[in-house]
Amino acid sequence: MGGDSRRRSRLVLGELATGVASYSRMTAPPLHPDFRPTANWDALRLWAVMLARLRRFFAERGFIEVQTPLLSADTVIDRHLDPFRVEDAGRTLWLQTSPEFAMKRLLASGAPAIYQVTRSFRQGECGPLHNPEFTIVEWYRPGDGLEEGMILLSDLAEAMLGRGPAERVSYRDAFILHAGVDPLAADVASLRRAAAEHGVATPESLDALDRDGWFDLLLVGLVAPHLGRTQPTILFDYPPSQAALARVRPDTQPVAERFELFVDGIELANGYHELTDAAELRRRNAEANHRREQDGKMPLPEESRLLAAMDRGLPSAAGVALGFDRLVMLAAGAKTLAAVTPFPWDRA
Repeated sequence: MGGDSRRRSRLVLGELATGVASYSRMTAPPLHPDFRPTANWDALRLWAVMLARLRRFFAERGFIEVQTPLLSADTVIDRHLDPFRVEDAGRTLWLQTSPEFAMKRLLASGAPAIYQVTRSFRQGECGPLHNPEFTIVEWYRPGDGLEEGMILLSDLAEAMLGRGPAERVSYRDAFILHAGVDPLAADVASLRRAAAEHGVATPESLDALDRDGWFDLLLVGLVAPHLGRTQPTILFDYPPSQAALARVRPDTQPVAERFELFVDGIELANGYHELTDAAELRRRNAEANHRREQDGKMPLPEESRLLAAMDRGLPSAAGVALGFDRLVMLAAGAKTLAAVTPFPWDRA
């Protein structure tokens, strides 16, 4: 979904060298001499069958399919996501990293349950499990909270993959079990020590003091490989610093009401009990831009029509973004997105 997913840009095993620092060279791939698709016709038929199945799933639950602009003056502000920029008639527009902002504007305008199947674009995300242009499925249902959001996501995973309902594991329990550290209490030194003790390779680009970066490293290196092996797994209740656009629940130990779906160790979907506080989103936008500038990146526009909608009133809702190409890849038993999409980045 918006923000990193809505997926945050993650360190992915086998792709640690591919990231924002290298996106400039990824934007102009060499011309590939082969005109043919990388996916065979069985894979492309499966893609079409699963898309029809997904649309039936939402239609049976009363969702309305919508379309929103791929080019917009607004864009998600995230430290790790870099949108493609387009200039037209003196106006700066952005290819959307997810349809989140526009779909939330529809919610603020009285929309019922809605979903969208569209293309999204993220610079620098290129590898076996990433493509700068990809198919995203995003949905919102007013009135849903964390519980209802996880139930619907589990139902969708079962309907699409036939691997049973999703189990639920809290972020904290998963880290304690697989990384030996409590993420809600650990400082950066503890996270670094856990990585060293488990032999997790640390990329040079990772700031020694970046707590969230160490969370992502441990998640990818130690936790995620164990998730979704016998049945889909929903990881939930993230540290507050990992909230992105989710609400933070003020428990004794506050947690972000965020949840992600994993199958065979691969992240498929990212969901939130959505933030509705415009002032808090403005604060998070400013913080994300500050981090971007520290990373040597350009800041992104902080004011948006979404904020105008939130000032007017955004209803409580749960929202989820799912990587459809990855879903088909897993259903096909493939190992790369190129096996289920016809023309990946180097043949686009």
